[in-house]
Amino acid sequence: MTCSDIFNAYGEKLLEEPYLEAVDDLLLQLLVEASPQDKKFVCEEADKALNTMVNSVARLPLLRKLQTYVCQRNPCVRAKAAVFTSNCVSKMELSEIEEFGMVLIVQMAADLLSDKMPEAREAARSMVNSVYNKFTCNGEEKEEQGNRKEAWQKFCEKNVTGPNAQAMVKIVSSP
Repeated sequence: MTCSDIFNAYGEKLLEEPYLEAVDDLLLQLLVEASPQDKKFVCEEADKALNTMVNSVARLPLLRKLQTYVCQRNPCVRAKAAVFTSNCVSKMELSEIEEFGMVLIVQMAADLLSDKMPEAREAARSMVNSVYNKFTCNGEEKEEQGNRKEAWQKFCEKNVTGPNAQAMVKIVSSP
């Protein structure tokens, strides 16, 4: 519970020196504690703290930190990292996505689409939809949307391996 207060109070400052290493340790611990376990209260509080972090810390540096854990060997930690990465991406503006690297985010999501944890796969689908919505600038004429879907398909085919590219195109085509 204290972690939420720390994120609210210090926000941006936590991703600066001399706190960076401590935040890495804290982030890993929160991801572990947020993973399904016997202690439901601990899991819920860790989830709340991670949500507070996503809402109070700058998205680009946070995404760089979370990126490390999306490749984590522990499937539960990887799944939780995917969820909070997805939350972070959904709150980003197109300029932030481009600064981080749209290709990097799309490749991260593509890797998670075949994860053995359902939570990670769902987070990956959410990331794909978030990036697609920013990529296509939602709300355009229907004629233009066909062209935008084509552009998205080309983008995916260029930057993601075969089956994953098709899966990403299928995700945004589904209602």
